[in-house]
Amino acid sequence: MRVSLFAPILALTTAVAPMLASAQTATQTVTFAVNAINQISATGSPSVTVTTATAGSQPTDATDASSTWAVTTNQTGAKISASIPTAMPAGLTLSVNLVAPAGATSAGVTALGTVAVDLVTSITKVAQSGMTATYHLSATAAAGVVGSGTKVVTYTISGGT
Repeated sequence: MRVSLFAPILALTTAVAPMLASAQTATQTVTFAVNAINQISATGSPSVTVTTATAGSQPTDATDASSTWAVTTNQTGAKISASIPTAMPAGLTLSVNLVAPAGATSAGVTALGTVAVDLVTSITKVAQSGMTATYHLSATAAAGVVGSGTKVVTYTISGGT
């Protein structure tokens, strides 16, 4: 008698269980994009002071390679340019040389002025930091003695596709 009751209950459970435990699904569409990214930063507090010359020659350039710069771009063919807001005093030239990130090209030591000049070109899809920025100060004897001053160098990353 026990077996005869168990068989119908087992059959009923087997028939109903799939309906009770049936899976349900849902879908969702995710929209995504990556915008153009062009970021540059500079670190350090460079200071250049012309202090010496060889007799019969112009004063010796002063250099400071204690600063670094970093760049991140997800574009192809970006460039770094730089300028200063006002002209240097007569007889003085402030220049900078940025070490280029992998695959890019540095213009080498380049004089800075109020019109932006290209320092690094052909920057393509790179994220790199710790690259050296070397500042140079050149003075002619005609510049005379020039007291301490400052210039803000504005770096710009642009271009790229």
